[in-house]
Amino acid sequence: MAIVEGVGARHAALKMLDSVLRQGRTLDAAAQDSRGLAPADQGLAIAIAGEALRRLPDLDALIDSATQRPLPDDSKARMVLRLALAQKIGLGTPDHALVATALPLIDGGPRRLVHGVLGTLLRKGMPALEAPRLPDPVEQRWTKAWGEEVVLAARRQIAQRPPLDLSFADDSAAQSYATEHGGVSLAPRHVRLKETAAVPGLAGFGDGGWWVQDLAASLPARLIPAEAAEVLDLCAAPGGKTMQLAAAGHRVTAVDASKNRLARIRENLQRTKLSANVVPVDALTWAPGRSFEGILLDAPCSATGTFRRHPEVIYRARPKVIAGSAELQAKLLNRAANWLNPGGALVYSVCSLEYDEGEAIVTAFLSDHPDFRLDRPTDLPAFVVPDAAGRIRILPGLLDDQGGLDGFFAARLVRLPD
Repeated sequence: MAIVEGVGARHAALKMLDSVLRQGRTLDAAAQDSRGLAPADQGLAIAIAGEALRRLPDLDALIDSATQRPLPDDSKARMVLRLALAQKIGLGTPDHALVATALPLIDGGPRRLVHGVLGTLLRKGMPALEAPRLPDPVEQRWTKAWGEEVVLAARRQIAQRPPLDLSFADDSAAQSYATEHGGVSLAPRHVRLKETAAVPGLAGFGDGGWWVQDLAASLPARLIPAEAAEVLDLCAAPGGKTMQLAAAGHRVTAVDASKNRLARIRENLQRTKLSANVVPVDALTWAPGRSFEGILLDAPCSATGTFRRHPEVIYRARPKVIAGSAELQAKLLNRAANWLNPGGALVYSVCSLEYDEGEAIVTAFLSDHPDFRLDRPTDLPAFVVPDAAGRIRILPGLLDDQGGLDGFFAARLVRLPD
């Protein structure tokens, strides 16, 4: 039998989707299994799996509308149909290519069923799905926490590839870069590009004046007071906040438990010609033997705020995962509090859209630590408006017409003087 061109990429996409949905892996981790493919084929496989994850509930509804009985959620037939429909809706793949590359994936399985369902749906015509539904548990949770408008905004955002944000060490360099390369600066030391080419190929990469960092992710480091000389960056990898702090003139100690991720920090520091003391250690067992004037704890979390870039997070972040993350965050925050000088600022942040990982953590912390208070920031970009208590919550819908932002939570906690 002749090998159909493109089947290898689709087979890899099938394995990625199965790995994410059944094993709870990240798409990046699942993609490591396809490293033997040509780079273009691996990139296509990741794109196909990603488009399926962005629209999964609506894809399943389409499939169910064309079958007499619902297919099992984890059946190969459903998985293959998800991928084929995602290519049509998200990537504009021609019908003949969909069918030709889908059927070989069902070798030994219900090829006639898959062929029939695809034919029926393609003849009807595919809906655009420009605002696809999120999984029901996610929509219910976010509606309760943030309201229907936020969920509608999240639906719009998940269907779109987010723009590329760059953080700069120097604001004048950022403004010049935006002017010269068709970008827009939405905050000091920031440039947003529509360009989605490989990052090392972008102008200025080798010069080291910038690094990739979502604009929302740059907000927590901006909360560290300028006068804080010695700053601790906990859970520092992959290093965007470390570089922000170093570029702002702080003497930074960057701590992370992952040696592999710390290697990336060192590479980025070398490229940007910035310096920090990098410490490979678990913050839960580390004893620094000193205190700091500023601490940034960007804590491990469910990462549901990054759903635009990593759509698999809304399937991986089940209630048990969120609860486990919240428990770890509380431990880290309580431990970090012991290392802060009186009068110093401790910034707690998470790239999560879960109330239990943001507001609830800070409320419990303040209840247990009467020697701390919330400090309302006044030195943030104009589009950031703290809530009544002074906390920062970035939700889907903010800057929607300019490409949106990742979901984030941050709060600045100040230790009262002795």
